Amino acid sequence: MDKMGIKITSEDSVAIVAFEAASISDVEEIATASKQIKEFVDDNHPDRLIFDFGGVKFFSSLVLGVLLEIRSKLATYNGEVAISAINPQLHKVFKITNLDKIFKFFPDKESAVKAVSY
Repeated sequence: MDKMGIKITSEDSVAIVAFEAASISDVEEIATASKQIKEFVDDNHPDRLIFDFGGVKFFSSLVLGVLLEIRSKLATYNGEVAISAINPQLHKVFKITNLDKIFKFFPDKESAVKAVSY
């Protein structure tokens, strides 16, 4: 059922949500992933969370909604959300929607973890 697959890990007190599919477009899979991420956030209250898009070539606009929802959840307690390893084509979606102004972007997971770790 969990074909899209997300993997949630922690590194240096930073939570990392890694998408494990090249294409993220199935509505039910996105809803399932969203639920998993929300439960993780509710249970763990991470101060910093990175969405790692390494390997993702396409995602539905629903994914933007998930990112914004998680960002506002973390914002209630001054948490930060960053995005790493996003494909240049997908980065354009953030620019077009002006979301590039509210998320921090990093070329890879390692630099994101370094930048947001205290």
